[in-house]
Amino acid sequence: MTEAIQIRLGGYGPPTTTHSRALKFIGDRLEKEFGDLVDVKYIWNIMDFGYLSSDIMWLTECGVLTISYQSTSYLTKKVPELGFVDQPFLFPNLANARAAFDGVLGKHLMRCIESKYNFRVLGFFENGFRHISNRLRPINKPEDLTGMRIRMLSSDIHSRTFELLGAIPLQMDLTEAIEMVKAGTLDAQENPLANTTTYGVHKYHRYHTLSGHFYLSRGLWVHRNSIDEWPEELRSGLKEIIPESIEFQRSLAVEEEEVARREIESEGCKIIELNPEQHAQFVDSLAPLKEEARDIFGNKMFEML
Repeated sequence: MTEAIQIRLGGYGPPTTTHSRALKFIGDRLEKEFGDLVDVKYIWNIMDFGYLSSDIMWLTECGVLTISYQSTSYLTKKVPELGFVDQPFLFPNLANARAAFDGVLGKHLMRCIESKYNFRVLGFFENGFRHISNRLRPINKPEDLTGMRIRMLSSDIHSRTFELLGAIPLQMDLTEAIEMVKAGTLDAQENPLANTTTYGVHKYHRYHTLSGHFYLSRGLWVHRNSIDEWPEELRSGLKEIIPESIEFQRSLAVEEEEVARREIESEGCKIIELNPEQHAQFVDSLAPLKEEARDIFGNKMFEML
């Protein structure tokens, strides 16, 4: 009897998140279609085992995890092209962002990632538009961020964005950020609302500004050596499952943001919605970044949009 192919799916959130549920979608379909050929295992949150969220990259590269996800901003040091999609206010809405990642731009980014990492890129889950939460005061205009210590992903463009807005950006892993939020030594953070509630930040930050300043995807990876050794039927089967899992995850993400907003409000927090004039102030404050991006990336990637 042929030994089953073990497929380990993992991430850095509880099993209730949209990304975990999408991994379960993939695993369920693999089990349904391939039966005893596969042995599916889950490691929902690597941080529960003492890892940093950023460790998911090497865990996948060396095959400890077979399939995983990670915000693309974590990869910008090694794949500078990903800094292009880290620009603030690059996408006007979800439909535009999804079309870009599913289209020519996304395919280009896939090739760039695969040239630097020992995995294959299956597609892009949605992390969504990011908003600012803080413990100090309402943020209605860029000046309200002056002097705030805010956690950043390991993206220089993200840090440059908040420098221009007057904040003090601090690049750090999620595990460290959560501890500093609880201790009151980190003034602010930026995340989709669903992430803010998943990690309990809304219990420490009263003010939540719906700035939508960045749109982030979470790349979906598979260990290169593993998938290259799979039988063709399994590789083809996974390829067919992935688009459905991405559509499933994205639909859940929209619902989850609404649920998260209600949870934030029920905690007694204040939600600040920017009017068009206030929104324009943030966009105008970041105008220098657009020219910097053209110097860094040229016009090619802008044309891919």
